[in-house]
Amino acid sequence: MLKVDNLVKNYDAAGLKVGALRGVSLCFRKSEFVAIVGPSGCGKTTLLNILGGLDHYTDGDLVINGKSTKDFNSHDWDVYRNHRIGFIFQSYNLIPHQNILSNVELSLTIAGLSKKERIARARKALEKVGLGGREKKLPNQLSGGQCQRVAIARALVNEPDILLADEPTGALDSVTSVQIMDLIKEISKDKLVIMVTHNDELAKQYATRIVSLKDGQLINDTNPFTPEDEAEEVKNLPADLGDKEKASMSLFTAFKLSGKNLWSKAKRTSLVVVAASIGIVGVAMVLSVSNGVQGYIASQQDDMLSGNPIQIAESGLDLSSLTENFSNPTKTSIIKESMEDGKVNVNFMIEEFVARTKDATNYMFSNNIDQNYIKFLEDMDKDAYAAMNVAYGLDITNNIYTDMKVYEMEGGKQVEKTHTYSVAATTELLKSMLSVHEEVAKYRDMVGTFATPFFQALDNEEYILSQYDYVTFNGSSAVFPQEEDELMLVLNKKDKVSDFVLAMLGYYSQEEFTNLVYYFMNENGLGTEQSKLPEDVELKTAFDVEELLGKELTWYPNDTIFDSTKLSYNSMGKMIMGPNAYRYEAKDPSIFNNGKKLHVKSIITPKSSVQYGSLKTGFYYTKKFAKKFVEQGLNSSIVRLMKDNQVDEIKSGKIGTSSLGISYDFNYVFEGSEKSGTGYLGSGNMMSSMGAIFGAPSSVSVTTLSLSNLGGNNTPTAITIYPNNFETKNKVTDYLDLWNSDKDIVLSDGTTLKKADRQEIKYSDNLEVIISMINKMIQMVTYALIGFTALSLVVSTVMIGIITYVSVIERIKEIGVIRALGGRKKDVSRLFNVETAIIGLISGLFGVGVTYLLSLAANLIVGSLTGIYSIASLPILTAAIIVGVSILLTLISGLIPASIAARKDPVVALRTE
Repeated sequence: MLKVDNLVKNYDAAGLKVGALRGVSLCFRKSEFVAIVGPSGCGKTTLLNILGGLDHYTDGDLVINGKSTKDFNSHDWDVYRNHRIGFIFQSYNLIPHQNILSNVELSLTIAGLSKKERIARARKALEKVGLGGREKKLPNQLSGGQCQRVAIARALVNEPDILLADEPTGALDSVTSVQIMDLIKEISKDKLVIMVTHNDELAKQYATRIVSLKDGQLINDTNPFTPEDEAEEVKNLPADLGDKEKASMSLFTAFKLSGKNLWSKAKRTSLVVVAASIGIVGVAMVLSVSNGVQGYIASQQDDMLSGNPIQIAESGLDLSSLTENFSNPTKTSIIKESMEDGKVNVNFMIEEFVARTKDATNYMFSNNIDQNYIKFLEDMDKDAYAAMNVAYGLDITNNIYTDMKVYEMEGGKQVEKTHTYSVAATTELLKSMLSVHEEVAKYRDMVGTFATPFFQALDNEEYILSQYDYVTFNGSSAVFPQEEDELMLVLNKKDKVSDFVLAMLGYYSQEEFTNLVYYFMNENGLGTEQSKLPEDVELKTAFDVEELLGKELTWYPNDTIFDSTKLSYNSMGKMIMGPNAYRYEAKDPSIFNNGKKLHVKSIITPKSSVQYGSLKTGFYYTKKFAKKFVEQGLNSSIVRLMKDNQVDEIKSGKIGTSSLGISYDFNYVFEGSEKSGTGYLGSGNMMSSMGAIFGAPSSVSVTTLSLSNLGGNNTPTAITIYPNNFETKNKVTDYLDLWNSDKDIVLSDGTTLKKADRQEIKYSDNLEVIISMINKMIQMVTYALIGFTALSLVVSTVMIGIITYVSVIERIKEIGVIRALGGRKKDVSRLFNVETAIIGLISGLFGVGVTYLLSLAANLIVGSLTGIYSIASLPILTAAIIVGVSILLTLISGLIPASIAARKDPVVALRTE
């Protein structure tokens, strides 16, 4: 039963109170056809809207099934409209982008029915109004009468108690109007139908009761509701369904409505998506490149680790502490200048650290590596590293001799003869050859820096062969060097070895090397008339494997090559070795009779997949040879004399240096004339002004030999640890840190070392410092670029907000329909939030898709130039986060428009054209 009691409705218009209804009281039967008539402005539509719960009264009461609505909240009104009321509008108010089945189904969806039941009931309702079989048609494909039939089906599908019709035939022709009215009259047999109309004749013809209004007041009722009728109606009131009734639009329905609306405006939606995705593409591309670069670095870390192992030396530079004091601009500059061809030049960076730091000496450290520490390292888990190389600071170039063809003057003529020189002597000879040519003389001191001939090999064959391949010939089998007399030649990635190194070891004759120098001069515009090469000269730029393996070298002990009886002291009391004390040429069989032949047993070259190998280019001797060298060195006369001299220096209060200055004379013939030169041997160069310390002319360079160089120290000068990968590297560093901790250490031999028993030992993990520094700088650049590109996201967000507001304006009538069908304000808000979310989802997916395409293009371009095909890589998780951010931003942009939509007055919304 529906009853209005002294209903009053006032409107504010320009500050004035306008009374639309002035104390109207009516009671309606359960089933009857009531026509409300009257002139325009009499309050007909206002009364209808109040009866339908679209509008609310100012005073009085609306009673529904005996229950006052004075305390109804928004939810109660939504449920009332959805379950008790069915609306038929003059302009149909169908949602244009939904087919007629979906239009009819909408109120059932809001009611919370299952999909199966919704479709069945919607089809049945359409069949009832004569539109069965046309469910997939859109409203714009139907006639006006058909559209109104759809509206009637929508009004009836939820089986409401009351059907409200506002001028249902106002937009129809006379024939169609009769059909619609006949249908409505049929419906009124078992429902309450209340119709508002201007057409008195239509009301008289179809209505069973006519209510006339004028100036907001009831002036006539042809079939008033008597007290007896009311008592009868009260007896038959239906049970209140209470909480069982609900009215809420599902999230799926919101997606469906918004998705179809966007599809109906596909072109505009596409433009919005493209515009919104610009910022997404910018941010995603920055992250893609950042991740690609970091990924490439990470992929190269294990490879780089082999070339930059953990080192424990007698002295070194603490890079970790040093870099902490660098400013960000300095770090950026260092990294920028230390990157070449996509590879990190670690040595260059170390040089930069020293060059840029005036007080670099503050970061130098010294370690006292004793036998306890050696035992501590030996106790380390062998699975934590691939190889450990213990070096004693040897310089074996003084003890290794090779045959070399050089010029001599014989009978006034220049002849070529073979001499047996030490590698140290051949090195000085090569320097002297460069010195006579002013154009290339400046390069002479670089020979020792870039052409180191000998290194100590790692003893882990499996680890080495994981990075290198054997070079074989004619089906020969390669042998990994293990014995004292075995050497191994390591080539670079281009399967080459330095011509200087080969010349030092006698692979080149003096003439062949001179021709190479001339060739270099001519090719680089440094040539002179003197350096022109005859056309028939063949340059030796390649060697057969047989030639490289066939070379024989000879090692002699210290007591053979040094004459300790020729030691003397300079004016400062410093021990020096005079001319001819070092026998740089093996020419006296009575002295050089205890040599050990060394043979190159194998040649290896880096695998194509290896960028940074663990071995430098050059010749490698075995661990057994190093031990043998130290054994003979400790027992040699020259080492014993140097140690005695060190004791004397300490007793006299002088600083013991344990170093020895050595000179030698040699003659060589160059370009047809006899020259002479004096050189100094050793492992490191000092400035020429230091020459006087050793009693040498101040105009020549001075080099020294330390006890370690001569094998006179059985304590390692450096220990190099090669972890398998970065994971095991962390195990190594954790173990090394244990030595400097406060914990007691128990060695495998039972010795317990307390904190007070141990001196701090620092190690160099340069790669960790550099990788960390590079990653931080990449992150800084990434953040800066993201901040910049994020501006476009802000613009996109504002734009989507504007587009969403435009969509609200376009869909105001749809908002009214949803509210009339029982949809909540929350449902309307959700409708537009979902629309923005869909735009955000599509924009994000589109932006990510474009990013993957751009990344592919970038990888192909960069890969073709550098061989690196992974410079841009966007992880799936990052892509998902970007899509999520896109959705979030668009949701934020749509909050205000969605809120505006939710606050729309449904009455006003339904009247909007």
